[in-house]
Amino acid sequence: MVLSMTGFGRSESTFQGKKIVVEIKSLNSKSLDLNTKVPIRYKEREFEIRKILGDKIVRGKVDCYINIETIEDNHDVKINKELVAAYIQELKSISADGPDFEYLKMAIRFPEAISTKPDELKEEEWEFLLNLIEESLNKFIDFRKTEGATLHLELAKNIENIDNALQEIIPYEQIRLESVKERYKKTLNEFDNIDETRFYQELAYYTEKLDISEEKVRLSQHLSYYTDVLSTEDFCGKKLGFIAQEIGREINTLGSKANHAAIQKLVVMMKDELEKIKEQTLNIL
Repeated sequence: MVLSMTGFGRSESTFQGKKIVVEIKSLNSKSLDLNTKVPIRYKEREFEIRKILGDKIVRGKVDCYINIETIEDNHDVKINKELVAAYIQELKSISADGPDFEYLKMAIRFPEAISTKPDELKEEEWEFLLNLIEESLNKFIDFRKTEGATLHLELAKNIENIDNALQEIIPYEQIRLESVKERYKKTLNEFDNIDETRFYQELAYYTEKLDISEEKVRLSQHLSYYTDVLSTEDFCGKKLGFIAQEIGREINTLGSKANHAAIQKLVVMMKDELEKIKEQTLNIL
């Protein structure tokens, strides 16, 4: 199955007065380039989150954002009464002239007079977050599958267009060789005392040099191989890229040997289709 490297998945839900949002998106990349933005309360589990994402996403430039928004009042403030009383007592020992209220205002500004009880990450919240990440990943993968199906159709059509152009070259081959023979004969007729044996040796040499039979066979094989890999293998983006390079080599050789206007036009069309293939192949996982 063809999977696109472009993907998007977003899930959100609430847990004990907190709205949690998980968003994953990716673009193409040669390897896995994973960037995570995780709230402080989940930092201790960030390595586990990255491993879960990496195992499922495999490759691409990926951004994962996890956000928390408190939607209910949940304040847990603690006043250290004993410490505040000790601060007040010390202040009075320095100067007993001020009112107790002024001492209190000064005391609560001192370190650890007022503290907020940290909200520890409990296992049930962690399991809730894991389920939310899994849900987001499933949406992300579904997005990749949908995009991949579209890529598959486009690439199959591009390969078909190149193959059709290759078949159109066949009728021009014999015409091209006959044209070369006639041109050489016409040129040689302008000279006297022509060695016909040498002439046909030279003609055979140039005919062999212009022969494109091997290039056609190899190009046809590469096109068939590309189609097979596209249809049967998973995570085939890199392999398809290598096959596209081989297709390009054969098309270039055809162009250099063509020596015929109609064939050159078909080669240009092949190159145009190949550029589309190369561009789209970069988006395949």
